[in-house]
Amino acid sequence: MTALSLPSLATDLSKAQPELQITGGRRLEGELRVDGAKNSALVLMAACLLTRDQIRLRNVPPLTDIVGMGEMLQSLGGQVSREANSLVLDGSGIHSTTAPYELVNSLRASFFCIGPLLARMGMAKVPLPGGCKIGTRPVEEHVKGLKALGAQVTIEHGVVTAVVPGRGQRLRGGRIYFDCPSVGATETLMMAAVLAEGETVMANAAQEPEVADLAGLLIAMGARIRGAGTQTITITGVERLHGADYAVIPDRIEAGTLLLAAAITRSRLRVTPVITDHLGAVLTKLEAAGCRLEHDGVGMTIEASDIQAVDLRTQPFPAFPTDLQAPFMSLLATARGTSVVTENIFENRMQHVAELQRMGAAIRLQSNIAFIEGVAQLSGAPVQGTDLRASAAMVLAGLAAEGVTSVRGLEYLDRGYAGLEHKLASVGACIQRIGGGPAPAERDLLTQGSSAA
Repeated sequence: MTALSLPSLATDLSKAQPELQITGGRRLEGELRVDGAKNSALVLMAACLLTRDQIRLRNVPPLTDIVGMGEMLQSLGGQVSREANSLVLDGSGIHSTTAPYELVNSLRASFFCIGPLLARMGMAKVPLPGGCKIGTRPVEEHVKGLKALGAQVTIEHGVVTAVVPGRGQRLRGGRIYFDCPSVGATETLMMAAVLAEGETVMANAAQEPEVADLAGLLIAMGARIRGAGTQTITITGVERLHGADYAVIPDRIEAGTLLLAAAITRSRLRVTPVITDHLGAVLTKLEAAGCRLEHDGVGMTIEASDIQAVDLRTQPFPAFPTDLQAPFMSLLATARGTSVVTENIFENRMQHVAELQRMGAAIRLQSNIAFIEGVAQLSGAPVQGTDLRASAAMVLAGLAAEGVTSVRGLEYLDRGYAGLEHKLASVGACIQRIGGGPAPAERDLLTQGSSAA
């Protein structure tokens, strides 16, 4: 067991920029396994700040974002180590209440730490977050909720400072109404409320599966939570939480991406595990597009031949997820007929359109609405992933394109997909990483494996 470590992003980018080279037109066949959910694992890691006991998280994907969150926790005094696909987190040594700017700026999810830090330490100073350039993601809902729990919150020089007034005092329960059902704010305030004095009621809360997964871990740690996964969450605060052993849910976005890989190559694949309740809107659109789906209780088998145009609109869960908008658009670029895609979550999440057009896609963009006229064949081209999900969309388009596609922007892809090229190659795709060495998280795992041996 060794401490989690990662070479700096600046060091990685100073080397030759890596790319994926994909020769398209191959049918895929076999089975692909889905890793644990990145968006869930990140916030579950932050929950270790709530207790002095150890937490073991199983089914944690080897991603650069995971390593980045580990570095954040270590900077605060925590210990993070990896054992195979598990993380062991120890928050007994937490001593700092100030999150480093460079870590929060590169990983938006690290802002989650403000809730548990405040609840346990009585104070937290966290810079305003950075992350993918897909649009404005303000923290007003976080700040408003912390104030409702009795915290004094100020924002100066780009740093959010939250304090529990009175020495040795706890946050107090309160009523929180979200003007928009923010996933991050719901999760941050859940972690703050579990150690607050009294009852907290959160209305118009986010309903995403990752919220319910966080509640599952917190309950395993001794928290008292009702209604997670619905619009109203009720939390009765406790004085302390204990350690737990908990498995992260499967990544619904990776599962959807892999199902789309089968659809865009007109292939038959089994993807496992898939929780159908987590992907209802996506599965409905795949069936409407002409895919045949069969769930065996654990995994999903998809078979695709002729793909029809469908319309979709992104909305908070349980509607169609914004994280699969770009990958699904790659599929629709190859469908028969005209599709209309409306992005309602992030204002800058159509940057992949220009790259798909470079590959021959017929897409007309008007503000947040894309009109897609399916073409018979995409053409391989050099393309750039502009954010995490746009990078995945480029990979999918490359699988279907004629000729060779070179995908750059892998620093985004590696944040959310562990060894995607290896998985796709295992079922018949012609894909390989060129330049720059292994993916950063893979280097981390190789180092740990040799140390452990």
